[in-house]
Amino acid sequence: MPDLFETPEAEEAAVPPVEANAPLAARMRPRNIGEVAGQRHILGPGKLLRRAIEADRISSVLFYGPPGVGKTSLAQVIALSTRSKFERLSGVESTVADIRRVVASAANRLKTSGKRTILFVDEIHRFNKAQQDVLLPDVESGVVRLIGATTHNPFFYVNSPLVSRSQVFQLEPIAPEDLCGLMRRALEDSERGLGTWKVRADDDALMHLAVTADGDARKCLNALELAVLTTQPDGEGGIHVTLAVAEESIQRKAVVYDGDEDQHYDTISAFIKSMRGSDPDAAIYWLAKMLYAGEDIRFIARRIVICASEDVGLANPEALLVAVAAQQAVEFVGMPEARIPLAHAAITVACSPKSNKAYMAVDAALADVKEGVTLPVPAHLRDTHYKGAKKLGHGEGYQYAHDYEGGYVPQAYLPEGKRYYEPTENGHERRVKERLEYWRALFEQQQGQKKA
Repeated sequence: MPDLFETPEAEEAAVPPVEANAPLAARMRPRNIGEVAGQRHILGPGKLLRRAIEADRISSVLFYGPPGVGKTSLAQVIALSTRSKFERLSGVESTVADIRRVVASAANRLKTSGKRTILFVDEIHRFNKAQQDVLLPDVESGVVRLIGATTHNPFFYVNSPLVSRSQVFQLEPIAPEDLCGLMRRALEDSERGLGTWKVRADDDALMHLAVTADGDARKCLNALELAVLTTQPDGEGGIHVTLAVAEESIQRKAVVYDGDEDQHYDTISAFIKSMRGSDPDAAIYWLAKMLYAGEDIRFIARRIVICASEDVGLANPEALLVAVAAQQAVEFVGMPEARIPLAHAAITVACSPKSNKAYMAVDAALADVKEGVTLPVPAHLRDTHYKGAKKLGHGEGYQYAHDYEGGYVPQAYLPEGKRYYEPTENGHERRVKERLEYWRALFEQQQGQKKA
């Protein structure tokens, strides 16, 4: 029985062919798992998604991640690998009628030829509840294998019943080295890529395109194609893509900054020392340089959190709260908006009073432990929540602080009365110092009375 919804020619190809004049990013879409750039955390040997594809055990999946990381390409690879028909709908444009048409076609195809259908829904979070609900029965029965793609966390933006019927995979921005490999493959590919153009691309030019693309393979490949097509050939017909050409093609100046060598370490060092030195202007400049050069925003956020605790400490306890909030905001919003909470936190740390006494205290205690000064727990502080503890004298003489005025009672918590934390006069720590001096004076007075 013929399929009323599509022509025999359309049925032959699992994935629609790409036009010869399509952008390079479309022509270079991967045809198998081995050609997928990055995503080793889900496609590496032995990983769940790879095993499911190779065993043709794909059910319904949801891919989420930033633009250009391969959500559509991966869906097409799955269709090709499993010899399934690839149908594509848009969460922005498609209607309930479109969904019903594709599902009816898929059911007929499965019945007449046994061929399965991959239904790829781009921007699936744009579907309203009614549209998502229409999919549920056929997803559950296996009439279609749903692959939804979204730039938003599906646990927040996709209906719970649909999420519960799907495996969720997060796609990460593609690393610069993987993007460079993808561009080199495009330059060598005479069938789909730029292999017939006799292109010579400098390593620093490709790295600039890769870093500036910020994990987006589409942006990276299309910038490379623009660089090749707009560069005048030399006398022998060759095209030389230099750093200057790359800068023009992606419209962003290259900053002297290496991701894992001197510039990386020198710049982050200047950033930290500027915050420690209470210079918000310098801190913001070094932050801007790192952001512009494509530094990992999570790395920057971690360093701010560390500085807030190490260098500000109890002189302004709120600085750590702001830094941690910024770190969480960075994970939630991503770039380019992440620059704002990062700047907020960096300025807060730079403008805070400073104290490294909490940092020094823990390091001093660790040094004592490491050097063998392991102090026994005093008997009155030991656990009493088991039978026999009282017979051993555990907890005997312990005084519950809340039973006393001010919530404090002088008693020993270290056998030798060792001191590690010595607060400064800076900011909030001045009040901490006053309180500690008062408590310590009471304790020394009590000790003196005991000796008398």
